[in-house]
Amino acid sequence: MLHQDTSRTDPDSEEPNTEEQLNQQRTTGVDIQRELNRLEEIILDSPRIPMSRRTLVDEEQLLEQLDLVRLNLPAAFAEAETIVRHKDEIILAAEQYAQQIVEAAEQRANQILEESSVVRQAKLEAQQLWQTVQQECQSAQEQTLAEIESMYREAQEELQDIRAKAIAEAEAIQNGADDYADQVLSNIEQNISEMLRIIRNGRQQLQPPTLPPASSNRSSPIPPKKI
Repeated sequence: MLHQDTSRTDPDSEEPNTEEQLNQQRTTGVDIQRELNRLEEIILDSPRIPMSRRTLVDEEQLLEQLDLVRLNLPAAFAEAETIVRHKDEIILAAEQYAQQIVEAAEQRANQILEESSVVRQAKLEAQQLWQTVQQECQSAQEQTLAEIESMYREAQEELQDIRAKAIAEAEAIQNGADDYADQVLSNIEQNISEMLRIIRNGRQQLQPPTLPPASSNRSSPIPPKKI
């Protein structure tokens, strides 16, 4: 889990540096797309490692930005969750509205029935109105449930996509740091090997020259001949 360091202050940064500012942004709402663009800018504006495509990223700033996005993700689902929690109330309201229409239709039918000249027409209109109300109520319920399910699926997909991108970017940053450290250690190893070679050559030059050993095959001096 990411943790935000609220003790760091940066006058040039647009990100919240205190718990009070973070709570205020959570209350007023944050543009998730804008904060994701800011996260991309942090990575693109970071210094690049020479002779490579790797980038050095300020870990604290990156974690703070990820915290800001993560803490404000629930706001993106507030509307969908509210509709899901109140779907029964929405359906009940639709049924009550339908009942009101039915009652109005029945009153209208009763009024028509009181007039003997239009009794048959009143029954026909009441039946048609009842069927229309039932169809509209069923259609409204199906449409409401379909919209709720669609919004919920979209919210879940967006959350999974953001999570996958964050994990991939973190892994890329870690791999880049490992490659950079390996390159630095390799350069140090080469420098140390070169220094050792120079030291050995210097010591060899400081050693006194070694005399060649006496040959065991040298001939003995020839004694003079006796006269």
